[in-house]
Amino acid sequence: MEQSSWFHQSIQPLNQAAKQAAKLRQTQLTKPAGSLGRLEELAVRLTAMQAREFPKMNQAWVSVFAGDHGLAQAGVSAFPAEVTAQMVHNFLHGGAAIAVLAKQQHMDFEVVDVGVSSDFQPQPYPEGHKGLVIAKVAKGTASSLDQAAMSHAQCLAALEAGKQAAERAFAAQADCFIGGEMGIGNTSAASLLIAKLTGHALAPLVGAGTGLDSAGVERKRAILAQVLEKHAAVESQDALAVLATFGGFEIAALAGAYIRCAQLGLPVLVDGVISSAAALVAEQLCPGAKDWWIFSHLSVEPAHQVCLNALGAQPLLQLDLRLGEGSGAALAWPLVQQACWLHNQMATFAEAAVSES
Repeated sequence: MEQSSWFHQSIQPLNQAAKQAAKLRQTQLTKPAGSLGRLEELAVRLTAMQAREFPKMNQAWVSVFAGDHGLAQAGVSAFPAEVTAQMVHNFLHGGAAIAVLAKQQHMDFEVVDVGVSSDFQPQPYPEGHKGLVIAKVAKGTASSLDQAAMSHAQCLAALEAGKQAAERAFAAQADCFIGGEMGIGNTSAASLLIAKLTGHALAPLVGAGTGLDSAGVERKRAILAQVLEKHAAVESQDALAVLATFGGFEIAALAGAYIRCAQLGLPVLVDGVISSAAALVAEQLCPGAKDWWIFSHLSVEPAHQVCLNALGAQPLLQLDLRLGEGSGAALAWPLVQQACWLHNQMATFAEAAVSES
């Protein structure tokens, strides 16, 4: 079987009968109709995803994919490339934002090395961490200034690493998948992907990333414009070629995870601009997969709103975040749980003997 054939598997359909029943229940709960706003819509979506009268969001699974970018050597980030490997150690020892949030909320947590330039040795990890999964495709991508970031085979291998992470989450009976990422230079890759796939002008999509000053942002824009021009012949309709040309191993792994979650029927909380760029690729590779994704927040990175618009997505939160790692999705997780609890546990007018309008 060709490695890429799994993309063509159908996604799990949402249960329309459960959706209609959930909508009806929302009209019967002891509140004015529509008064819980988008929390009502979220509960209805989760009911359709899980085909349950009462949706369940008890356990989340977090996979943080890490990979280095050859383009980082061109100076598109405020941080040096070696920070990717240093942050992998920080994730594993509980010091990064996503690790703190995962531990506080008792999430299953793993880090997946899909392309970090450094090698890692087995080591003990704090309680509650799944540890480090080695799925290294290569020690960093090539620089897209010179050539495609990934070969076709490398891109498929990175997508496969994400697929396997989704399958681990599903086997562990997680109720929701959260994908995080770490890779110095990956906001550049995300901006390039979004520009190419949407046809939007590049310059307005390029932000400060890890904290570039105005001069740094202008330098980043100039470099990315060169990359886009060099690969102008790549067809925007060929999402796999676009991903291989402009993306990164961790972005490809996220895309693979999102596709596989939709095929397995596992809801996804999507994080910020990099995760959303991966989702944009994934939706083009497997149309309809976005039915299984909940977008957690709107990043301050300018490319994010453009990407969300292309996906027809409305995020749950706007907290001016720009960290990545899956942190925004982890912050939105309690809101998803609360939408379920309200739907499941509020009394109906009949149960509470309250008069309806």
